Amino acid sequence: MSRRARRVATKVLFWGVVLLLLFWTLFPFYWTVVSSLKPRHELFTTPVRYWPSTLNWQNYITVFTARPFGRNLFNSAMVSLFTVGVSLMIGALASYALGRIPFRGRQAVLYAVLAMTMFPQIAILGALFLLVRALGLYNTWWGLVLTYLTFTLPFTVWVLTSFFRAMPRELEEAAFVDGATPLQTLRWVLVPLAAPAMVTTGLLAFIQAWNEFLFALTFTVNDQARTVPVAIAYFSGATQYEIPWGEIMAASVIVTLPLILLVLIFQRRIVEGLTAGAVKG
Repeated sequence: MSRRARRVATKVLFWGVVLLLLFWTLFPFYWTVVSSLKPRHELFTTPVRYWPSTLNWQNYITVFTARPFGRNLFNSAMVSLFTVGVSLMIGALASYALGRIPFRGRQAVLYAVLAMTMFPQIAILGALFLLVRALGLYNTWWGLVLTYLTFTLPFTVWVLTSFFRAMPRELEEAAFVDGATPLQTLRWVLVPLAAPAMVTTGLLAFIQAWNEFLFALTFTVNDQARTVPVAIAYFSGATQYEIPWGEIMAASVIVTLPLILLVLIFQRRIVEGLTAGAVKG
């Protein structure tokens, strides 16, 4: 086989793998959208229709009119935003101390923070339940925010610590010469420079909080604080064919769209945050 033929074969194989991965990744979302636009009688027809005969928006209307889904979306948005805000505020302070201030046991503290992410949620569920009930936060936003911090905060601290550690120390020294305190240096010098990393970690923490199911199921009892993953799980019917699959698909599309929009809006910051510190010059 000639060199040109090998290059063509390699390129064909490469793009074939890319197309296969794209199909594997995008087809489930495509099928969710198509199923959400189908009438009930078309969901289980044979042969399978890969596009609805008519675009039926009734599933989307029913999601909001037959259930308090708007309230569930509001709950998810507020819990996720509060979780991200608290994670970034505490995480920035902790990361500044771990990344810029030398003290004995700093590495041990950092590895302890990392170790917190290794415990499965179910392992700490009982202890968190007792804590939430004792604090009177059961079935409230703040109860969910408190429990969500157990997996968003360690991740935020770990990522931001690496970012702060890679910053030039001359910036901090120049701020100290001008009379700035450590907190002022963090607020006015380091945090603006860390914006790409904070956007990346904040968005990932938002996605984790938005999609979380186990804690939301355990620590909520009604729609006062119930989030959308749990609300969708409560869509039910007497039999398999009476389950409102079209409404479930419509709700899934509605829940996914905010995440897609956030990624598209902050994609430049995300790339900057993920590649920050990769090249030193």
